[in-house]
Amino acid sequence: MIHAQTLLPKGGKAHRIYLLLCDDISNGRYAEGEFLPGENRLADTLNVSRITVRRALDALAADGWIEKKIGAGSMVLPQRNHDQKIAANFATLIPQLVEFDQKTTARLLSVSYNFPSNSIAVTLGLTKDQRVQTAVRVRLFDGEPFSFLTTHVPEDIARNYDEADLATQPLFRLLEQSGVKVGGADQMVTATLAGPGAAESLDVSVGSPLLSLERIVRDANGHGVEYLSALYRPDRFRIEMSMTRIGAGTSRHWEPVIGARDP
Repeated sequence: MIHAQTLLPKGGKAHRIYLLLCDDISNGRYAEGEFLPGENRLADTLNVSRITVRRALDALAADGWIEKKIGAGSMVLPQRNHDQKIAANFATLIPQLVEFDQKTTARLLSVSYNFPSNSIAVTLGLTKDQRVQTAVRVRLFDGEPFSFLTTHVPEDIARNYDEADLATQPLFRLLEQSGVKVGGADQMVTATLAGPGAAESLDVSVGSPLLSLERIVRDANGHGVEYLSALYRPDRFRIEMSMTRIGAGTSRHWEPVIGARDP
């Protein structure tokens, strides 16, 4: 488990080596109790100086990924939830959130009412005098944080529920209880780096790589009812998609299997 938030090692090369080794450990290339290659070997393999490798290893040790043993090397520590990633099928992500609610818990960090940024106002179709409720939550699996969620909901909808509801129920359920008939959503997935707020909440270092998902939910009339910005720890969350080959000849291609479920 990654411990208290620290800063990534200074210097672009040390930063890169840190992230590479984090990824190797997260994906099981180096198992619990196994020793990483020595500093000299890592330096040669990665084409960097030994000092650069040492800085990266010091940061890994400070963050709880490894333990540096004098005369033996750097041993990989247990990584809780390594074999228990939350999985979401890309084609059925919103329905699957019902299962997320049953398997995970949420911690409400803040709630406020404010005027949104111009881009969010345009996306939700709001006028300049319309406010949104901005809620920030962290979702946990087995007591460990895996997602940092920021939602923006038009004030006239959000006034139908309170902070206690936000702290105990998933937002899509509160929207439906408020009379919203969800018609559809657009979502975009990319990668980003953890800023101070997200890093502290997700228990990772500032600058750590995160999976970023943005979703715009619209009602049956096409009006925006929610703007979600979600950040996920890639070592605890993944998005999957089942595919099938269809067609014939040169038109044969891959298509997602709609309704596929994760094993």
